[in-house]
Amino acid sequence: MKTSDFDYFLPDDLIARYPLPDRSASRLLHVDSPAGRFEDRLFADLPAFFRSGDLLVFNDTRVIKARLFGMKESGGRIEALVERVLSDHEALVFIRASHGPRPGARLRFAEAFEAVVVERQDDLYRLAFDPSRTVLAWLDEYGLLPLPPYIDRAAEVGDDARYQTVYARDPGAVAAPTAGLHFDEPMLARLKEIGVELAFVTLHVGAGTFQPVRVENIAEHLMHSERYEIPEATVAAVARTRQTGGRVCSVGTTSLRALESAAQRGELKAGSGETDIFITPGYRFRVVERLVTNFHLPRSTLLMLVSAFGGYDLMHHAYRHAVAERYRFFSYGDAMLIERTQ
Repeated sequence: MKTSDFDYFLPDDLIARYPLPDRSASRLLHVDSPAGRFEDRLFADLPAFFRSGDLLVFNDTRVIKARLFGMKESGGRIEALVERVLSDHEALVFIRASHGPRPGARLRFAEAFEAVVVERQDDLYRLAFDPSRTVLAWLDEYGLLPLPPYIDRAAEVGDDARYQTVYARDPGAVAAPTAGLHFDEPMLARLKEIGVELAFVTLHVGAGTFQPVRVENIAEHLMHSERYEIPEATVAAVARTRQTGGRVCSVGTTSLRALESAAQRGELKAGSGETDIFITPGYRFRVVERLVTNFHLPRSTLLMLVSAFGGYDLMHHAYRHAVAERYRFFSYGDAMLIERTQ
């Protein structure tokens, strides 16, 4: 298939640049792929689509303040975006500058601390940060929240809480697992009350998630790699759900990618690893039967993933419907609940 097969027209004013006052106040488009239909609902209706014995799997990654501004030794200004924290004192970083720094160069950030360029790795730089604190400690004090580029504004005070799920635990992501932004504590409590089990995985979303697909033949696209972890408790929860006839629902494409990556040999396995899984139409899903997700960018790998999950034709029509009905798009936008195509 071609990248252009996943294009659609989106009016600029449908991009949600701010969240709604209440997390669960968004709209919900229910896409019933086996029945070939979709329905307009509210996210507050979500528990009505679940029953006792079902399982929801969330990504508990926590967004870090990954954007830094600083200067080179020459005085030139730089902007850095941490892609991945490698250790207490090293990180892989995208750097925007008039001229890229060379290995050995010293960079000063926020007029507060320095980092040394260790090496360049393709588009990324490996930096060694001032060892008097950890990378995460420097970022927490001097970094800025890295809102997605399509939000087209600087992060504000309210974003520190709203661009973070209520169950975020493990710091390391540079972008939020945005399907989870709709869930608040009352919603989680309602789901538990009806007997829905909650489980967690961790996948640290990297800045590569915003990289465009630059090839027309999607088979030639190379995915960025992200680190994930599947706890034993989550594997056990999936097994219980299957044994009792429940349904496994992934909250977000990141949770889905983690689960499907850990089941590539046929059986879901606990543990950690790296994934560059690229899910496109024709993929055979092994774990996930339902998906809560947001609306994704045109020509993106995530739109390709949901087209594989819900069926290319039906998802194409569902997106056209969402535009016509003026749903809110992307990270701070509305949600979908997709039943997997057979």
